[in-house]
Amino acid sequence: MLSLQEAHRIMDTAEQIYSAAAITETVNRMAQEITASLSNQYPLVLCVMGGAVVFTGQLLPLLNFPLNFDYLHITRYNNEIHPGQTQWKVLPRENLKGRVVLIIDDILDKGVTLATIREQVMRSGATAFYSAVFVDKEISKPKPIQADFVGVTLPDRYLFGFGMDIQGAWRNLPAIYAIKQ
Repeated sequence: MLSLQEAHRIMDTAEQIYSAAAITETVNRMAQEITASLSNQYPLVLCVMGGAVVFTGQLLPLLNFPLNFDYLHITRYNNEIHPGQTQWKVLPRENLKGRVVLIIDDILDKGVTLATIREQVMRSGATAFYSAVFVDKEISKPKPIQADFVGVTLPDRYLFGFGMDIQGAWRNLPAIYAIKQ
């Protein structure tokens, strides 16, 4: 966890790379795309805690069709900057057998976490798996999974804000920032 002073120092030198206004437009577009694809499938929507909470909170009210909602918690970061092992903290409470599942996540980085989620969801009996990520990070290596719905593609930098944190801080920012290079 960052100290208060460290958190402010990071923010003082951060660079905004995606504005709050652009986020609103992007969430609206994504809601239209998801509605067009899933409105007749009565999906179970699963929010990936804690990064996707802000995105999910803005997206769900714009999905104008019946759905069920639950969450899961899996992490590779544990408030650190560098990823570690994938660690399940909470599995979905809802029965996934026979369900169409939409995963909502904040960022598709290397794809390891989302691929692990897909494996668990399909092993639990889901009939279809879809994923919506707000940020698809540009990386040089191929990813084991691609998202079905993508908000924006951003450069391979350490991003925070709009649900994404830096060592536990700044998830609450309305825009997306990067550490200055």
